[in-house]
Amino acid sequence: MSITTTTHLNFAGTAREALEFYAEVFGGEVSIATYAQFGMPAELPGASNVVFGRVDAPNGFRVLAYDTPGQPAHGLAGEAGKTRREQGTTVTSQPFFLAVSGETLDEISGYWNSLSVGATVIEPLAASAWSAGFGMLRDRFGATWVLDVPASVSASA
Repeated sequence: MSITTTTHLNFAGTAREALEFYAEVFGGEVSIATYAQFGMPAELPGASNVVFGRVDAPNGFRVLAYDTPGQPAHGLAGEAGKTRREQGTTVTSQPFFLAVSGETLDEISGYWNSLSVGATVIEPLAASAWSAGFGMLRDRFGATWVLDVPASVSASA
């Protein structure tokens, strides 16, 4: 028996833009259904927002997202919390991070370079005591990502 877990992000009017961005970063196909497609009258505010969206990539990356009704159009829905590095420790009030691990530092660096466009870097991507490459950032949509190369995997390509 096996299971799959998939992160589901709740956005305030920016789910489509976020999903398209994540597909550019990680590859894959975007699937989007709008509230109008699910029966909301097209003339109502928010009818073109995402009620169900996902990115599926051949490399295993998958994320789900939707726009929560009644939210102003910007970033993640609700308070996402704050995260910072302080004296080598992560200090956060966020309930979760998205974590992406790769086999090589080159692979993770490519994702990092793309994902960091418009982002706030919390911890630059670099070698650490536990990883050949570890970095943390908050993307332009408000989601916090941890990218790393697991210590048991070689950092060379």
